[in-house]
Order: sequence, then structure tokens, then C-alpha cells
Amino acid sequence: MALNWATLSPSRQPILIAHELIIRSIDSGVDLSLRIPDAPPAGSATSGGSGGAKAFKASGRILLTDQRLVFVSDAPAKGASSFDSLSVPLPSLLSTKFEQPAFGQNYLSIEIKATRGGGLVDGARAEVRFKEKGLFEFTNALEKTRERAIYMKRQSADEEDGLRDTPGPSGSSSPYPPPADIPSENPPGYDD
Repeated sequence: MALNWATLSPSRQPILIAHELIIRSIDSGVDLSLRIPDAPPAGSATSGGSGGAKAFKASGRILLTDQRLVFVSDAPAKGASSFDSLSVPLPSLLSTKFEQPAFGQNYLSIEIKATRGGGLVDGARAEVRFKEKGLFEFTNALEKTRERAIYMKRQSADEEDGLRDTPGPSGSSSPYPPPADIPSENPPGYDD
């Protein structure tokens, strides 16, 4: 099963989207645990609504690109508790947190906003653990890249809004007519 799936080559390498650049890649020794609530959270809650959740776990590799975070398991999914791939657009990462438990391995906790048709619901959470590599450096790169992706998405939205406000053929930049109390002629002596 693939969740928010990534297209894979026959050698199980993720196929990049047009103009996508790889920022960081950990090719082995990555464990990803995913928890998907049975129902999306209600109101301002951050966990699922009905109390139950599906849990998935897989080992594989992870790629951080300038557009998304991609996990690919080492082997195709077998069984109900494993999955093949997970691809999450960076703006859909609601929060990330580097966790350092008193006893146990450091891990990265990620809250994911669901993408329509991707197999996740709001309130989904992932935990990423590295067996051999430094997680802290990856977390820093993820945070910076995520911030940049969110900034670029906002810039794109602002540019689209700006295009809507450009003057049309009539010369007016607004879809609304000008107020009636504005004179159409210049005041006396203004042209002198």
C-alpha cells in the first residue's frame, strides 16, 4: 500500500517531479512509523476523533527535496501494518519536532496535513528514526527547506492575487465601479 504515494522506478527509486531538486538523501537505515486516526480531528483538536488509529511501520530510505519529503520502503509492502511509500508536500508538514527521550533513540515527530485522495486523514503523525546517520542535521535541513517551500507557496499565491488586481481593458484595476462622489474632472487651476 502507498500513502500519499510516490511514483517509483523499477529499481524502487522515487521519480522526481519536474524541476524538483534533491536536498538530502538517506539511502538506508531509516525507520518510519505512521499513525493514522480512524477519524479526522474535530475542531481545534490535533488527534483523531474516534480514539482508534491505524499504525504502519516500514524500514527504507528517505529523500528531502525542495518540494516534498519522500519515504520508500526497502521491499514492497507485505501485510496490513506495512506500506510501500509515503510522499508529503512540504507545505503539508504542519509541524516537526526533534524528540530526545531520556531512554531511547532520538526521533523526528511530524504532523501531516492530509492530501485529498492520498490515504491519510488530518491528524496523521509520523515518527522518523535513523539507525546510523545523524538525525539532527536532517531535521535542520527539513525545517529550512519546509520554511522555504511555504514562503514560495505564499509568494505564488500573492503573485496570483496581484495578477487579478492588474488593470483590465477599461483601465480599472478593481471589479467594482469607482465611488460616485469622485469628480471626473480636475479642479480649477490644476492644469496650469
